[in-house]
Amino acid sequence: MNLTDSFRTRVVLLHSNDIHSRLEHAAQIATLIAEERRTCGSDLVLAVDCGDHMDRMRVETEGSDGVVNVELLNNAGYEVITLGNNEGLTYSSQTIADAYVNRAKFAIVCANMLDSATGEPPEWLLQSTIVDKNGLRIGLIGVTAPFTDFYSLLGWQVTDPFEAVRGQLGELRRQVDVLVVMSHLGLTSDRLMAERLEGIDLILGAHSHHLLEEPIIIGGTTICAAGKFGEYLGRVEIGIDDTTARPVFRASCVPTAALAEHPEAAAIIGSYLAAGQRRLSRVVARLASPLPARAERESPLGNLLAAGLRRWTNAEIGLVNTGQLLGGLAQGDVTAGELHALCPSPINPCLMTIAGSEIRTALEQALLPEFIHKPIKGYGFRGIVLGTLAVDGLSVTYDSANPPMGKLTQVHVNGEPLEDERMYKLGTIDMFSFKAGYESLAKAVHYQYYLPEFIRDVIEDQLQDPSAISESRQMRWRNESI
Repeated sequence: MNLTDSFRTRVVLLHSNDIHSRLEHAAQIATLIAEERRTCGSDLVLAVDCGDHMDRMRVETEGSDGVVNVELLNNAGYEVITLGNNEGLTYSSQTIADAYVNRAKFAIVCANMLDSATGEPPEWLLQSTIVDKNGLRIGLIGVTAPFTDFYSLLGWQVTDPFEAVRGQLGELRRQVDVLVVMSHLGLTSDRLMAERLEGIDLILGAHSHHLLEEPIIIGGTTICAAGKFGEYLGRVEIGIDDTTARPVFRASCVPTAALAEHPEAAAIIGSYLAAGQRRLSRVVARLASPLPARAERESPLGNLLAAGLRRWTNAEIGLVNTGQLLGGLAQGDVTAGELHALCPSPINPCLMTIAGSEIRTALEQALLPEFIHKPIKGYGFRGIVLGTLAVDGLSVTYDSANPPMGKLTQVHVNGEPLEDERMYKLGTIDMFSFKAGYESLAKAVHYQYYLPEFIRDVIEDQLQDPSAISESRQMRWRNESI
């Protein structure tokens, strides 16, 4: 697509993605959107978001069930959004509906999310929409990553995104001048979509946090994306070629770091921070003595979580990486806000059926510094490093003087030797099923996920049981060299 000096901008399309509740960046983006509207005129500017605006790691989002994010989108004047996995999978379908219905001033589009009970999208969720801007009819289709097993537990039927787009393309293409797909699928899928589906003019990408400072052009489709966390805002000038009558694009990504926060957006953040802190001040337990947590070695709070995962999933063994915990609990009152602060990851319990040999491999790795201190990003993880493994139902004897991957001397499961060929029921976390961290745990033969509960909900449940707290102080790992 060859642009010349005769290019005439008809519409400026501003797109964000994967803000993940970096609310200050959302407030900076609001400043940039407002400036574009002042400069170009409101009828020439269209602002859209491609999902994962919400992230429950933030007090404001957690304390408002995502309402703060909706209000910031309203305030900035977004006209269309789609849903990412952080909206769709970290809340129940009812909670996410409550955040949008009768509140959102924008269209919510996602063509591949259907209500399981009806096989149709709920009333508040459109499969596509058309926006008129400066004489141009712009069609927008939204699609999200098909985490089918997870969505089914929350009452959603998530269909193949390419087929969902294909189903919208035919009729919509005839009605619009520009056809846009808002894709929360990741760059690999965006490339495949451009190659396989004809009739798409523009793909706005998300999910894999890719920053395209120069757009990718595949056939007649232009692909754009603006990175992550609101560090950039995508900007696409849309024109129409006088000869072909097809849309042409001039795309860039605008950094937001130097921008001031929009005053109204900053006020929204402040009000929801105060409200969230009040809501999360709820006392969930009272501890007679502290429960420390350490990423590099066994500690009581990690053991408590491992035991909770075992009990939650009715498993033989409980196992979790200690890096999930960003701190321990002090003596005295424990609030919901403290649990949120020390365990912010939107990670769910998971029951695996897995061979003893794969568990043994993970236990060996958990003794090695390169695993304990390994940085982890993505997969729902909001910590810093992987950490060692906290276990329950296991007793592990090792010799730290032995060579790597040969340190274990004895491993017992509820008093019986761990058998490499036997299949065990393991209560753990969904992150491991994504081949993240201790990768042998992704070799399970069966997975059962538990949603919408997070592992901080497991900790809260465990804190209600004095015997569980007492047992968490019993050490599961013993070093023969000491």
